[in-house]
Amino acid sequence: MSDDHENQILLPESFIDLHRDRHRTRLRTPIAEVRARYEACEDLAQQLVAQAQHIHFDLGVSEDEVLMRMEAGLQSPESGFMPDEAVWVARRLAELLQWD
Repeated sequence: MSDDHENQILLPESFIDLHRDRHRTRLRTPIAEVRARYEACEDLAQQLVAQAQHIHFDLGVSEDEVLMRMEAGLQSPESGFMPDEAVWVARRLAELLQWD
């Protein structure tokens, strides 16, 4: 990917905040890595929409429970996501599904 393409990706502040220091003044992670992590998290949230809908509508699991299960799965070290990213993905998934 070219730098021009990467610079056109708008990173949400909520995601950038995951990679800032405690004072929220500086990034702890290089911006290129933040972009890559954001793309992976956003892609995953998009991919989980159909699975979450299936679990909710077809299996009758509540919206909150679906989101908690998804987040719990992403919290495992094997997922490759940081715990804060798992929370972010679950929140983004809720946004995409228009769930509270």
